[in-house]
Amino acid sequence: MWLLAVLLPSAFPLAAGPAQPGAVQLLQWEGPVERPTFGNYVGEPDIAPELLTEGFLAAHPDIRWRREGLHAFHHQRYEEAHVLFRRAAGYADKASMAMLAEMYWKGLGVARDRPIGYAWMDLAAERLYPNFTILRERYWGELSAAEQQAAIERGQALLAEFGDDVAKPRLERVLRREGRQATGSRTGSVGFVRIVPMTGPMAGKGQVMRAEDYYRREYWDPERYWAWQDEAWKAPQREHVEVGDVEQVRGGD
Repeated sequence: MWLLAVLLPSAFPLAAGPAQPGAVQLLQWEGPVERPTFGNYVGEPDIAPELLTEGFLAAHPDIRWRREGLHAFHHQRYEEAHVLFRRAAGYADKASMAMLAEMYWKGLGVARDRPIGYAWMDLAAERLYPNFTILRERYWGELSAAEQQAAIERGQALLAEFGDDVAKPRLERVLRREGRQATGSRTGSVGFVRIVPMTGPMAGKGQVMRAEDYYRREYWDPERYWAWQDEAWKAPQREHVEVGDVEQVRGGD
């Protein structure tokens, strides 16, 4: 699984503060999740780093642009991060929508705009992933009545462009197009195919990848891809966990 806790930098204090008598205690982000590494490359949970070739990332623009956005954010290039997270959001990436929400809520790389921040977090919580839903409700409770009305009205344009009804099909088209390029039998079997990576951490090392790893159906079949994401983001929450730093995903500046 992958959870935003291992992606967000410690500069983002997303966890709830000390509970007041009679107050509802908000759960904090999920704790650190072990992520695979290969040299300087960091994988996505359940995706080995060596699979993150240029071809794989081209077929998964949600992952590509979120990773690029996190790298820019970590280096405090907030305007660049905003552009990259918005690209990922266009492919239904809920984590990127949550990052955009926090950026607008705090005024990082953009003018501070709490109604739009709420609208982005509302989109991030569209699938009722618990962590994003908790933050959405916290945002709502901190808005004034006028800001709440503005968030509802102004959020309609974001919903029309980034809601699942329109954003999921964008990614599905890419997954299907790139998935059809798999080499194998007419039945779709790739069991005897081996891939020589020209990009990524294994490039130039004389190593090969098994096609059955690269073309796991969870990575390429849209229905299974969304189910895989749902399983990851709906993992149980934990309390009192520190949020770690963003990990580098490409060469330094």
